[in-house]
Order: sequence, then structure tokens, then C-alpha cells
Amino acid sequence: MFEPKFFWHGADYNFEQWLDYPNVLTRDIELMKAARCNVMSIGIFSWAMLEPVEGEYEFGWMDGLMDRLAENEIGAILATPSAAKPAWMSQSYPEIRLVDEYGRRHPHHLRHNHCPTSPIYRQKVRQINTLLAERYRDHPALMMWHVSNEYGNQNCRCELCLQAFREWLQMRYGSLDAVNKAWWTAFWSHRYTDWSQIEPVDPSVHGLMLDWMRFVSDQVLDFYLAEKEPLQEITPNVPVTTNFMWPNVGLDYWTFASHVDVISWDSYPRWHSEIEDWRLAADTAFFHDLHRSYQQRPFLLMESTPSVTNWQGVSRPKRPGMHVLASLQAVAHGANSVQYFQWRQSRGGAEKFHGAVVSHAGREQTRTFQEVTAVGELLARLGPVLESVNQADVAIIYDLQNEWALDMAQLPRNKDKNYQERCLAHYRQFWQQGVTVDIINSNFTEFSNYKLVVAPMLYLLQEGVAEWLCEYVQAGGTLVTTYLTGVVNQSDLVFMGGSPGPLKDLLGIWVEETDVLFDHHQQTIQLTNKTLSGANYPVKHYADIVHSQGAEVFAVYEQDFYAGSPAITVNQFGKGRAYYLAARYDDGFLTDFYGWLAKMLGLKTAIVHPLPRGVTAQVRTKDTEKFIFLLNFEPIPQTIKLDVPAAVDALSEQVITDAFTIAGYGFRILKLARGIV
Repeated sequence: MFEPKFFWHGADYNFEQWLDYPNVLTRDIELMKAARCNVMSIGIFSWAMLEPVEGEYEFGWMDGLMDRLAENEIGAILATPSAAKPAWMSQSYPEIRLVDEYGRRHPHHLRHNHCPTSPIYRQKVRQINTLLAERYRDHPALMMWHVSNEYGNQNCRCELCLQAFREWLQMRYGSLDAVNKAWWTAFWSHRYTDWSQIEPVDPSVHGLMLDWMRFVSDQVLDFYLAEKEPLQEITPNVPVTTNFMWPNVGLDYWTFASHVDVISWDSYPRWHSEIEDWRLAADTAFFHDLHRSYQQRPFLLMESTPSVTNWQGVSRPKRPGMHVLASLQAVAHGANSVQYFQWRQSRGGAEKFHGAVVSHAGREQTRTFQEVTAVGELLARLGPVLESVNQADVAIIYDLQNEWALDMAQLPRNKDKNYQERCLAHYRQFWQQGVTVDIINSNFTEFSNYKLVVAPMLYLLQEGVAEWLCEYVQAGGTLVTTYLTGVVNQSDLVFMGGSPGPLKDLLGIWVEETDVLFDHHQQTIQLTNKTLSGANYPVKHYADIVHSQGAEVFAVYEQDFYAGSPAITVNQFGKGRAYYLAARYDDGFLTDFYGWLAKMLGLKTAIVHPLPRGVTAQVRTKDTEKFIFLLNFEPIPQTIKLDVPAAVDALSEQVITDAFTIAGYGFRILKLARGIV
């Protein structure tokens, strides 16, 4: 298991861009040490500089870089260069270039523009990776392998990929008859009589396109495993990672996660935008928790911007304090590093105006450099936090294959399906309360530690999921699920008997039909008791018309022909309870509902409650103590009152016994004995 001995602080260093500037390395080393950086990601896009001509290698510049880093006690996260192949390779081996859905083979351009199936490209990648591993296997600077960079959905439609897809289908289904049944190909006369007829170009066959997405994800994973193999063989004790992104790239990271030694990811929230900073902070926290949850242990923040991006439409400079705050947010949610793209701003190319620790001015007197230095100094003081972990009472199911299926589904209302956004909406309620949340996949079976599992819009139920959820609730767990749950199986076939499919007994309901609302339509619900503070709550977009089959009615609709029918139900199942939110509700309802549920279930919160809007409290725990990260994502000061007699400031060791103030975009890290909360 990967366990760093100190917090990593560093950046992507594209030294190969500066080989004609002999003084840059010396200056950069000085600046790295000034900024308290202890690790650099190197070699990410360096193939053309390592192998400028086929079979002719120039490792001298990399040798010098590795040596200088080691001499200055700066580690290297050494990348394999497959994310950007050299032009000579595209010219000599055209089959390695990606083919799009129209059959056009792409020219040499951009990056990740390769066929993941191509035997030639795999051979070339293995060759360069083997040389790197053999050359630097014992180098003192080598701390980790960074395989490729930001793998995406390599949606290549060349004949090699199509044949690999057909072989993948044969392994999955065994026969064409099974494929036809799984995809319901009698619809529109799409029945296949030969494997060669199958091409992933028909969006009307949802099972086909869903399986194509699964195949592409598996094929990219297979490419990664081929890249990783020589590294593991030659350097078995050097950990391996590849940097994940937001989960909208067409890869099932849940499958990928077990094949890296540590999860790393690239986080780029767009601060100070049309979304309030505190709300964006909650959404960003969700993705940090997602990456922590892939392996249920700390992760690495591999990339973030120290200032601005150049690809987000509008990217404003971080206001004073925000960089330190955003970096600490990652740590609070389980990161054991803070790293940036990029170290030194490029002079040319697509990212020459992307932010960097060292700007075009080349000075350490910039505000960005000073705030990066502040992060480095802070991380150096947080050593005791390194061995701590985040422990959650609550899990939210966020299933990427479910998201793919929902995106393809042609429903009575296709506008604003918003699966990810709704998962975020449920998550925000716990973030605001200072309740730690794990983000889990639907086939995650270790539910026993959670008091509450929330499964928004679980449209696609993969095999076994219904059974696991039933076992969880029957053993005493609490489940909350919503409209558009249990609609189709893993092949995207609707369950006979309608939704919620195999969850009918667990939820004690069946859904007759779904009303879909235009934005101007009005619908509200009325609680059947005084459980929540609000009397009426609005409904938008979706409203299931539900019949109870044993479930208790928690709320009813107030308008339209289905007025009086259940809008929220709760069903006792074994020792536990399962709630069904039949409609889409706003934050007002979710805040009240989850606030009530948190008290009823005794969910662990941080030591201050309630928290002011925009302030969150996240807890990392080790054997004898807890670290509470209080983070203020509002630009104004906020006052916090303790719920315990005393706490200790983790940085100053000052004892705190009363209310205190956190500055705008400020923070406080408290420490207390584990048994207090």
C-alpha cells in the first residue's frame, strides 16, 4: 500500500520545453525550494525529446534533470510519454492514428489521438516504458510512476477496435442470440445474424451503445495495464498511478481504481464564477470524496491551478486566500498532496496562458508564488495529519454506467435529467452539516459501516444490486432512493412489471406513471405529519405517481389529478427503513429532510453545529485524535461557536474555549482527543 512519509507539494515540470535555456533549471530549483516544493511530475509529454528519431534516444537531458532533483531532495513522479506520440511515429505507422465514427483517420494533432488497440502503438509504448524503467529503476529521485496523462474515452472506430469490440461481446454474451435478446433487436428490425454486422453507430439500439461505452472503457484500461506491465516487472517497489479527471470522460473509474497503487486526480473548480463559491466548494468536495472513495483511502491531488486556467471560458484569478483554502479543502477530504499544472508557464502552444507557479514574469514576488509558498509551509506543519483518514456514516451511490444509460434514455422529459447534479444536491446537505460522506458505486457491497445510503436516480440496476440493497436495509440500514430508480437492467431493458423493478418489496411501492413538469408548472407536497419544519414543499421536473404496497405515506401531492397520492414513502424492511422520494425536490426540502434524518440516525458531525452558510467542517481521524478542518468559502468573516469545552489549534497549539472568527476565504484546523466527538 502506498503511504507517503510527508505531504507532497509540487507541479508538472515540462523541462523539455526549456532545453535551449541553460539557466532555467538552476533558477527553477531555487524557486522550487523557496516554494517548499518536494516533488515534480516530469516527462509527461516528452516522447519527441526522448526519441527524436525512431530508435535513436536522447536521455541525457532527463538524466541531468533527475540528478539535479535528487541533489536538492526533490522527488520525481516520472511519467510515461504515451499521451502525445511524436510526429515521425504517426507518419511511419498510420494505423496508430485514431479513426472517428465517420471512418476518417485523424491526422497527427492534439494529444491522446491514438488507437488503444493498435499492436504497433502498444509495442512502441512498451519499448519506451521499458527503457525508462531500466534506466531509472535505482535512481534516488524516482518516487512514483505517472502512467500517461488523463486517459480519456479513446473512441476509435478503426477495424482493429471494431473487431476487438466483437470479441469483447462474444466473451460477454457467448452467442449472437444472447446479444439480440439483451439489446431487444427485434425493435426496428435490428436483429443481427453475423458478428461482422455489429457496428457501434446506431444510437437507437441503447444496449449496443451502452456496451460500446463499456468496451471502450475496458479497452483503455487494458491499454493502461499494458503500459504498466514493464514498470511493475522492472521496478516492483515503485508505486504506479495515472491521473483521473472529472468522471464525465467516458471511463468507468470504479473499474480502473483497483489497478492503480494510489488514486490521483486533477481538480479545476472555476472559482468566483456565476456559481457561488460556497456552492462550488460543496460540489468540489463531492469529487474529492469520490476520489478518496474509489479505494477507501487517501488520494493525491495531482493537478490544480495555482491561479487560472485557459480553457474554462472565463477563469478569474483566485482571490487572496482562495488558493490556500482550496488546497486545504483537498487535504480535508483525504488528499496527501497538493500539486499543480504547471510549474513554469509555457512560451508557446495551447497552454501558454494557463496559470503556473512561475509566470512569464519569472519572479517569486508574485501573489501566486507567495500563496503557493504558503501552502508548502502549511503542508510541512501538518505532518501529524498525514496518517489520518476520513470515516463516514453516510454513502451516496454514484454509478457511472447508470449515468451513461440515463444520458441515452429517451424519456418523456429529457431536459434536465441531471443525474450528477442531483447526486451533488443530496451531497451538499451533508457537506453543510459537516457530515463525512463516502461516494460509492452501486455494486459496492461493504454497506455495513454506513447508517445511511442515498441512491438518487438509480435508473439502471446492475446484476446483484437489488439483493445487496435489500440485505443492507434488512440488517438495519437506512436507504433513501428517488424517482427514476429501478427502471432498467444492466442491458438497458425495462423491468417487467415496471419500476422500481426488483426493489418493489424493499420500498413497498409500485410506480404507475410519471408526470413530467415544465418549468412553469406548479406542484407541491404536504407532509402527513409534522416531522419537518416546512408545511409545503415545491416539486419540479419529475413526479412519480406511486401506489403503496405496505409502505407508510410520508407526504402526498397537493395538485393535479393525482393530488392525495404518495409523494414520499417509507417502508420498514427487516430491521431497517427505505425511503422513496417520488419527486424532484429543491434544496429547501433536502436540507430539512436530511437535517431531520441526521438527528434521527445520530450521524457523526464535526464539533460545531449549526455551521454558518459557506462554512464546512471536515474531519480526519487517527488513532488518538481528530483534526477538524473548518473552511470558510464566503468572502466575509464568519463566527464559529464550539460545541465542546475546548479544542486545540493544530498549528499554533493555542487552546480554544469559546467562539472564534474565521476570516473570509480563511480556515482553522482544530485538534482534539478522538473520544470527545
